Order: sequence, then C-alpha cells, then structure tokens
Amino acid sequence: MAKANVRLNGCKRPAGAGEDAGARESARKRRKADGGGPEEKSPRLSAALFGEDCEISRDQLYELLKYAALGKCHNATQPSWCHIYHQSHLAGVVVIVLHEMSQLHFYKFYLQFKHLRKLFRHRFTLTPSANFLASLYGEGANLKPQNTAQGLTSTSSECIPEISDLECDPIIRKYGEKKQGLTSYTLTLEEQKKNDYPIKGSPGCKGFVDTECDQQRTDSSPLFGLDCEMCLTAKGNEVTRVSLVDAQGQCLLNELVKPESTIVNYRTRFSGITKKMLLPVNTRLPDIQTRLKKLLPHDAVLVGHSLNADLQALEMIHPSVIDTSLLFARNEGRRFKLKFLAKAVLGKEIQCEQKLGHDPAEDARAALELAQFFIEQGPAKVAELNLEKLLTTEKLAEVSQNKAALQPQGCRVQKQLNEPLHLPKTCFLDCLQVTGQKPLLLGRQELDSSGPCQSNPSTSNKQILQRALEDVPLSTFSIIQFSLGPEYIASHLLAGLCEKVRSKLTDMLTIYAGPFEESFCLKSVKKEFGRCGPIQSLTVVTETYQPYVCIQYEVLEAAQLAVESLNGAEVAGSYIKVQRPVAAAMLDCDVLIRELELDVENEGVIYVAGLKKSLTETDLQEEFSQLKDLETLFLPKDLQSGKHRNCCFLKFQKSQSAVDALDVINGWTMKGSKLRSRNALASGHLCRWIWQMNHSNGKQGGDISYKKMGPLSDSEQDLTKKVKKLDQHIKKLYRCLQSNTLCIVLFPGANSMHGSQSGLGLMGIKDDGGRSAC
Repeated sequence: MAKANVRLNGCKRPAGAGEDAGARESARKRRKADGGGPEEKSPRLSAALFGEDCEISRDQLYELLKYAALGKCHNATQPSWCHIYHQSHLAGVVVIVLHEMSQLHFYKFYLQFKHLRKLFRHRFTLTPSANFLASLYGEGANLKPQNTAQGLTSTSSECIPEISDLECDPIIRKYGEKKQGLTSYTLTLEEQKKNDYPIKGSPGCKGFVDTECDQQRTDSSPLFGLDCEMCLTAKGNEVTRVSLVDAQGQCLLNELVKPESTIVNYRTRFSGITKKMLLPVNTRLPDIQTRLKKLLPHDAVLVGHSLNADLQALEMIHPSVIDTSLLFARNEGRRFKLKFLAKAVLGKEIQCEQKLGHDPAEDARAALELAQFFIEQGPAKVAELNLEKLLTTEKLAEVSQNKAALQPQGCRVQKQLNEPLHLPKTCFLDCLQVTGQKPLLLGRQELDSSGPCQSNPSTSNKQILQRALEDVPLSTFSIIQFSLGPEYIASHLLAGLCEKVRSKLTDMLTIYAGPFEESFCLKSVKKEFGRCGPIQSLTVVTETYQPYVCIQYEVLEAAQLAVESLNGAEVAGSYIKVQRPVAAAMLDCDVLIRELELDVENEGVIYVAGLKKSLTETDLQEEFSQLKDLETLFLPKDLQSGKHRNCCFLKFQKSQSAVDALDVINGWTMKGSKLRSRNALASGHLCRWIWQMNHSNGKQGGDISYKKMGPLSDSEQDLTKKVKKLDQHIKKLYRCLQSNTLCIVLFPGANSMHGSQSGLGLMGIKDDGGRSAC
C-alpha cells in the first residue's frame, strides 16, 4: 500500500507511523522508568451524562468528532456536552457503526456484549436517524455505487432506500398525512387511562364530579380551553385558580379558589398565586365544579396541555378531551412544553419571565389555538414545521446567552450547558481532506476518488474486520461499519424484541411482598416500600390465601433495594417475604443485576432513596456536601410532570469514596426521613431509557403486560449468535488501536415508518486512566 503524508491536528507525520506505535510506546516507558525527560501529556475525556444531558443529537456528535479530529488548529471548538483534555495528543479517531442496531439491542443482549460494555465508561442516548452517516457526508451528498473497476459490482438499486423525514415524523406515524375532523384527535378511553385521566368508575376517582357532557361528539362539537394553577397543600396539589375559554378565545371563567387544606407552598413563581391574593377569596372547589357543569354544553370537547393534571386537581371527569402535549407527538413519550409550542406554531410569547407566574387564561387560550391550528392545517403541515429542529435551535440560543454563567467547581448539581453549534456547510469528510487527512471508510459505505459510495453488499463483517485491522493503524480518522443485515430490522422482529425487553424490564421493576393479615394497613405498606424509591403502581393480590402486595417501581435500584432490605422484615404487623416475579425470562435476573452493578458506567456512583420531595436541589447539595470527593449530584425527574422523585444519584471522584458514603448514608436521617442507599444500577442514560420504555405508547411492541414469553425463534437465535460475533470483532479491533485513540461505538437507532428506537453511543480514549482499557 502506498504511503501518503497525512496530518493530525496540523502536524505532519507519515501515514505508516502507526506501524512504529509499539516502538514509541516502549521508548516512552523507558523514559519514564529512567526518569529521563518529561512524560507526555495524555488526552482525557470527561462527560457527565445524566438526565436530559445524556440525550445527544447528531449535531452534538458531529461537534465532538470535528474537535477530536481537527482541534483548535482548524478553528474547531470544544464540544458543548463533553470535554477532551490535551486533544493534540490524540493518536487518532475511530468510529464503529453497528447498522440496524439501537439501544434496544444493546440491553436485549447486554450479557452477550460482555466485551463492549467493559470497554467504555461514557454512554449516551443518540437521537435516531434514518441515515446517520449522511450527516458526515453533507446535506447534498448522494451515495453512488462503487466503481466496478475495483472489483465490486454494486448498482444503484442496491443503495439503501432513503426514508423521507415526513414519513419518519411521529405525528405522521400517529395520525397519517390527511386532514381529519376534531373527533380523530380526542383521546380514546385507553389513552386516557394510560395518561392518568380521571375515569368514571375507577377506584381513584371516588367522589369526583362528572361534567355530565355525555352527548355524542361530532366534528362540529364546540372546543373549550381549560387550565388551572395549583398550590401545594397538606393534601397535595390543590386548585387555586381556574380559567375556561370558548372557541373564539373569550374568557368564560377566571376564578381564584381557596383550597380546603393549609397551603405549604404557594409556588408563586409558576402559579402567580400569593397569600395576599387568596385572603378575601371565599370560592371553594365545589363552587367551581358547579359553574363548570353549567358552562359546558353536553357535547363539549375540553382542550388543555397535560389536561389530566387539571382534571385531577378539579376532581372532575370529562369524557372527551384533546391534550396538546400528546397531540403534537414526539418520540419515546417525550412532550413539548406549551410555551415552546405557542412560540413555534402560533408565534406567541406566553409565560414571560417578566410576569409573576403563569396566566391560566393565556395558557388555556394557547392550548385551544394549538388544537385549532392542528385540526385546520392537518398533520402534514404540522410535521413540516420540524418542531424538533426548532426546539434544538431554541435551546442552543438560550444557552448561548447564559454561557457567561460558569458553574462552580467541586460538588455541584449537574446542569450541563449545550453551546451553539457552528457547523460548516462543507461536509465533514471534505474538512478532513482539506487539512491533509485521508479518512478511512470501511463497510456499507466506502470512499473512492469521487467521494462516498456504496460497497459490495455481500462483504461480510469478518472481511471488514480483516481490512480494518490492516488499515485503521494507518489512518487518523476511521469509520468502520458492521451490519446485521436487512432481515434483522423487519418490523415484526423489532416489535418482538421490544415487547420482550419491555416485559423483562417490567418484571425487574416489580416485586411481590407478603403475606399480610386480612386487615393490614395498605398505607403503611406503601410508606415503607416508598422509602426504597418512587412507586409507579401498587395493587393488592387477593387470589392467594392471604393477601400479597404487587409493587412496580420506577427505577431498578428501588426494586433491588426493596428485595435486599425488606425481605424478612416486619411490615404492617407481618413478617414478609419480598421477591421478584417468577418467570423463565427472570432466571438470569441476579446475573444481570450483578453485571449492571459492576458496569464501568456505574463506577463510583451510588443511589439514595427516602428523600422528601419538598427538598430542593440546593438543600440536597448542602446536606451531602460533607461527603468526601463528591463530584456530581443528579436528581431524576418525572418526564411528564417535571417533578423530582424521592431519590437521587451521587457520583464520586473515587470508587472508595462511594463505598465509604454508603456506610454513612444508610440509616442517615435527613429532615426527619430515614435514607436508604446502594450501588447504582442504571444511573445515566439507562435510567431515562427505562422510564421511556415503561411509559411508551406501545406502538413498537404493545402495552406492558404479563404474558408468557415464547422460546426464541430461529431468527432471534441467529441474531444472538451475530451479536456475540460482533462483540468479538469490536474486541479485536479495539486491541489493535494505538494508545490515546478516541474510540466511539454507535448504535444508530431506527427512525422509520415502523416506529422509532433511540440509538446508543459508547465512547472512551484507549488507556484513558485504565477506564477504557479492556
């Protein structure tokens, strides 16, 4: 192979310099042992990927690759979501792309990926893309069949079919492209149950008032916008202001309400309610319920943003609703905020910071107009707005304005800043070649003299690996692509995998406790098990001789903590047994829990439960500040309500400090609440993904259910074998890399007409303090 001169970070070196890597490494070790000459600085990678910050877009990934490959010498800036120290000492950049695979595959085959999960400390959720590599080629790049003179015979018909962005849009997948009447957008009974709407006859709605609007709806039924503001009382969230607007935007009701219970937090910043405002108010909740019943015609359709919370607070049941937080659909259960939608769709500014709290009449009117816009324009026009892109642009602009506000060092609550991206119009590969670097592409797409092209589709992963082992050491930037094959992205197979993962996650989040006495206190049980972490559901099992309780938690650590700390304990007057469901898929549960606990991503991270929800981030930061080497405090939030849960994760600079903290925290009483803690299992992106899987709308695999999982099909067994081979390929490829090479492994995810699955990224610098070494 001819050796050309290439550049890395502006410094010329021979393309074959990788062949002398072993000699250079030996010389470096001799210098260090002899004390002769200063030790070279080693590049390091730092990232705190928690909560929303663990979700990375293609543009942010591009940002990292550009800085890693080009550096400051070529006006590339540090990535906004992570930091590379001593970038100029990087030996190279290697990106491994696993086509047809998503985050779902990584955790379905978590135990099979035994090498991959031990190599990389940093992981992030990747926004799914129909064609990930197109973003590196540039917007106008079209993939061509490779030149037949090179011995490969791809034709244009063999190119990967492009799926239009419109078809991939979650709004189009949910509603189709054609305009429909308003009845097509009202929530079904099942959707209302899933999104916690008050339902007539359900156990949690005893005493709720029915609006008695029971007339059949048509596409000409009247729309009414509704919004409430709540304050926190001794009872919970209670209504303190109610607004109702008609289809013309006229305000029919805008009343202050005095709650029955004592207010413990007015939440003035959001509610706009003050103690002084409520002093002269005599209106109570029953008065408002009566007025709403009189104002609403029998075929009324209520419109609101996350309207379930308003109806729950009003203690009212209404059968026909349009929820704009669900109408403007997003992937994986996420929701747009009302303020953003009002600005992006209607061009209106609401909830301005200059105002004291939210104006419910303004919010009700905005939700109503959003629904009217959606109905009048149709899903296709709404999808063309490209709301996801607008949201990203808005976030970047906001952070750019706040860039001057630097975070303090030491113990801090993680608030990652995402700086604005300045992406060149030229494609990334052109940028590399302009600086003298010749990028290496192997796999599905390769490079010839005229640019990216399709390779021979019959090339096997083993052949790609053999070429990579020879060529990667000679290149400073490489993209190696392995593929499962198109037969493994069939919709029925993906749906089956998704259902099995969701079912197993549900089982791992679920525990059974008992037996209890017939007259046991369920409230006491909920309180005791709630100290282990946030509970999603709690039901009494009555099919047994004595009653048991089935508890499903929101996080894996809570379920494991309950099994470890409450099995054999006395709860509600009975000594109980605590166990997970018994099923074939759960036979390796203990192995999986152990491997998650030992996962490098959870190194130095502990889980703490039993926190009072009234505690703020600042309160917790002060309480935990005495712990040695505390680096980050992460307070998980409910992705729907935005409220924080009664648990947190603490990340320490040293693993031993985390072990010491466990001894201190267990049994620690904070503000009258006894804390429980253990090693983390799913502290980073996995915590968020589990929540999304547990609350997904079931479009990719059906609702959460307890059903018997059948044996693996032939295609699934074959897929398992392929995954094991891929894991071996990555291990061999990683071993051949020079020290100080940045390696990124990407599961691009799926974004097609069949559904959306988020991607996953794993990254590390080889020999980066031992954390990325095998």
